[in-house]
Parts: sequence; C-alpha cells; structure tokens
Amino acid sequence: MKTRQLVGLGYLLVIVSLCSAFYLPGLAPVSFCEKGTEECQTQIELFVNRLDSVESVLPYEYDVFDFCKDDHEKRPSENLGQVLFGERIESSPYKFHFKEDIKCNKACTKNYKTGNKEDIAKLDFLKMGMQLNYQHHWIIDNMPVTWCYDVEDGQKYCNPGFPIGCLVTSDGRAKDACVINSEFNKKNTFYVFNHVDIKIIYHSGESEGWQGARLVAATLEPKSIKQADENNLNCEAGNPMEVPGDFKEDVTIVYTYSVTFEENNTIKWASRWDYILVSMPHTNIQWFSIMNSLVIVLFLSGMVAMIMLRTLHKDIARYNQVDQVKVFGFASVLRVKREQGILSLLCADKPVK
Repeated sequence: MKTRQLVGLGYLLVIVSLCSAFYLPGLAPVSFCEKGTEECQTQIELFVNRLDSVESVLPYEYDVFDFCKDDHEKRPSENLGQVLFGERIESSPYKFHFKEDIKCNKACTKNYKTGNKEDIAKLDFLKMGMQLNYQHHWIIDNMPVTWCYDVEDGQKYCNPGFPIGCLVTSDGRAKDACVINSEFNKKNTFYVFNHVDIKIIYHSGESEGWQGARLVAATLEPKSIKQADENNLNCEAGNPMEVPGDFKEDVTIVYTYSVTFEENNTIKWASRWDYILVSMPHTNIQWFSIMNSLVIVLFLSGMVAMIMLRTLHKDIARYNQVDQVKVFGFASVLRVKREQGILSLLCADKPVK
C-alpha cells in the first residue's frame, strides 16, 4: 500500500514539474518606468488592428492598405474577447518610450506614380477606404486608443477608432469627418489623416508605495497635413494632405506622429474604461435584438431535439424488433431439438438402455 502511494506521489510531482503558469492578457496591470530602469517595462508598444466601416460589412487587415508597416512585424497573444471578435492585431512602426515626448516624428513616406499600375491600384484602394469611412483601431496596453471630440449639448464622445480620411464630393458636400475642418472644401478631393497627436495619461505609483506607473487612457487627434519638405517636418500647421479624385499627378504622403504624456492620479487602473463607456451613445439595452436571438436559439434547439428524438425512436424500435426475432428463433431451435429427440427414440433399432 505504501509503495502505491509513493508511486502516485511520484507521478504527481512529475506532472506538476511539467506544468507551467500562463498569463491571460488584460487581466493584470503592467507597470511602466522611464528609460534606464530595469524594474519595469520602459517601451510602450502600439498595436494596430483590422479596419472596419459602418458602410461596409467587409473588414480588412491593416496590411491590406498601403500604410506604414513595422520592419519586424509580430502578433501578440490575444485575449478571449479579441479572439471571439475575430480581431487581427499586429505591431506598428509607431515606437516610443514612457515619459519621452515626441514631436513630429516621421513614420514613413508613401509615393504614388501616375505611370505605375501598382501605385494606381494602391491609391484607388486607399480612396475606397476613405469613401466608405473605414476606421483605424489602435491598441496600447490592451486598451483602445480613442478619438474624443465634442458633440451636441456639450457632451464629449470618445470613439475607439478614427477614420483613414474623408471625402468632399463633386458637388461640394463634405462627408463624414470632413465636416470638422472648414479647410476641407475642395470638390472631388480626398483628405488623408496622415498625422496623429497621441496623448497618454498615466497613474503614478510613487505616492501609493509601488514603483512605476500604469496607463489609464490613450487618446489621439487625427490631422491632415501636407509636408513640403520631408527633412524639415512641420506638424503644427499647414495645408491639408489632398488626394485628387482624378489621379493625374504624382502623390506623396508623409505619415507622422507626436506623443505627449500626462499624469493623472485620480483615474484608477481598474476604472480606465469608464470614460469610453460613459460617452458611448447607444448604451440602451436592445431588448428586441435579445428576444430575437433567444427565439432563434429556441427554434433551432427544438428542431435539433425533434430530429434526434425521431432518429432515436426509429433506432430503438428497430433494435426491439431484432431482439424479438432472436428470442423467437432461439425458442424454435429448442422446440425442434426436443421433438427430434423424441422421434429418434421411436425410430431406434435397439432399445435404449
């Protein structure tokens, strides 16, 4: 008995030694420190996600569009919600460290030549994305980078995405995000949001007895700025980045970004999503959609149950018939054998002793 217990304990120790702990992304806070500190993370990674639109049912991965791409692309581990929603997260070329402000840094430059068919196709696809109002979705520390702006009644709306650009139609009507800037007024022209001002808000742990800081908000403001000189960037003011509807001249788009950090100890890490949820306009419970889904689920479940019951009923009836045949056949064999024994006694030449 003791030998079996020792053997079982040995197996248990082997299994425990082979097991390793795992981390579910987004369930534990990550602390960030300034560059040069080894106790916590210093680099902040910005990830890009798939692009979608309310005017189209087809989402596209970030790499499908001709945007700036990371030289060493990698895909992080996704949490359960990201997996269920079918998100496609990958690294981006926007690099920065904690508490290091960046002013007008170039991410990449995209050139489109009129005589190149591949460039024409890429630019046409980009125009299609702006016409259908496709939205970027960026992620920092498992938190969406939001675009916050004022709406009616003095309220602020924070959108967990921002558009590629916008379009002013041939009749001079500004669509979607083009209404936010009066400079977007040229007919049959697309305006690309090629610059973003990123602001990261963090909660410092210095006064609470833990080292580093935790990110509690990440916002941005998209801008359309045409750079006259790539070597002398100006992201404060300038003409908007125009892409004519008729591609008759070469187009050069310079993508840039700026990053600032702000400390705010009133926002806790556990409640950092509150400002997004509060500003969402459609927060009412959609009872009709819920009831519609429940009716469909019950109807389909009833159909499956009915099919299973009919199939099982036929199988059970068939098995019962087979069992009855077997029992009847066995009784017939016994009866025949018993009758053959009596006849054999009557037909014997010699009496049986």
